[in-house]
Amino acid sequence: MIGIIAGKSDVHAAGVAAQLRALGSEPVLLDTGHVPTQVRVTSRHSVEEPWRATWVEPGDSGEVVTDLTALRAVWWRRPQHHELHPELTTEADRRFAYQEVDAAVRGIWSCTDAVWVNDPDRDLAGSRKLHQLKVAAELGLRIPRTCATTDPAQARAFLAAEPAGAIYKPFLGTEEAWAETRLVEAVDVANLGHLRFAPVIFQELVPGGLDIRVTVVGRDVHAAEIRAHESSYEFDFRMDQAHASIHRHELPGPLVDRLHALMDRFGLLYGAIDLRRAPDGDYVFLEVNPAGQFLFVEYATGQPITGSMARLLQSLDRGDGVPAPVLPAARGSRSVAGSDGTRASHRAPLR
Repeated sequence: MIGIIAGKSDVHAAGVAAQLRALGSEPVLLDTGHVPTQVRVTSRHSVEEPWRATWVEPGDSGEVVTDLTALRAVWWRRPQHHELHPELTTEADRRFAYQEVDAAVRGIWSCTDAVWVNDPDRDLAGSRKLHQLKVAAELGLRIPRTCATTDPAQARAFLAAEPAGAIYKPFLGTEEAWAETRLVEAVDVANLGHLRFAPVIFQELVPGGLDIRVTVVGRDVHAAEIRAHESSYEFDFRMDQAHASIHRHELPGPLVDRLHALMDRFGLLYGAIDLRRAPDGDYVFLEVNPAGQFLFVEYATGQPITGSMARLLQSLDRGDGVPAPVLPAARGSRSVAGSDGTRASHRAPLR
């Protein structure tokens, strides 16, 4: 059985579910936001019987019971925050209840024998931006010079060494305090004292305004160039996406190899990787989002990313493993590893 962890209104989840039905599979949508107000979960353990777990929720004609032990492939698409009962009124009670609900649900996920896209623990570990940069550099990917700090003096020294300019961005942000990637300006330098409240990521400015979004699904790679320089804000295409045209992009074979190596290192089967094309034609790794959006790329370029996800989940559900790429990238150049299996010690430009 295939499970999709997402909210009921998630369009990505709905699209993949429709593709799965067309392929002959019937996925179940599990909305963690409905636990415990609308969904009842139970996990039973004993030495006499195998582990059992159920997910019970209201349906159109009575209760629907899902046997969670039957899960064989699960897409960790977009788990929702648990909605607590309104009868819990004190902050202490609500905080305790939320932690207990979350611990129970996550414990159940860990008990399943399913293959996850992505495993929740690996998804969390793989989302750490600083670790991504360290691993990317180790694998021979070009990364921007970076300083993440709470120290105003360190930030000031880093920015002084970047005469061509620098950008800054948050680690995560929230829905209430979302912030785009911004160019460091004089007023920002004057406000570096605010770093004592929270750290900031500073990076060298990679000019050109050509962003590359690489959506990796299993071994399928869908690359698109986002021409941010055509928009009103070249430092973050999300600010004016309507005017940043999106086109298919062909990646060099060695770069594809290194991106697969990055995903393998983190144990991720899905990831939306952001690169930037430098003026010299080389590719600069920025970050990977283990749960990034992909429909905007699919709509603009026609690349079958939804189909790739459905095909991956169905293959995992059947026990066939990760399917081979539908359109394998050309491999006329060396891979990341040498003939003795060791990683290359020097990064070659990936143009």
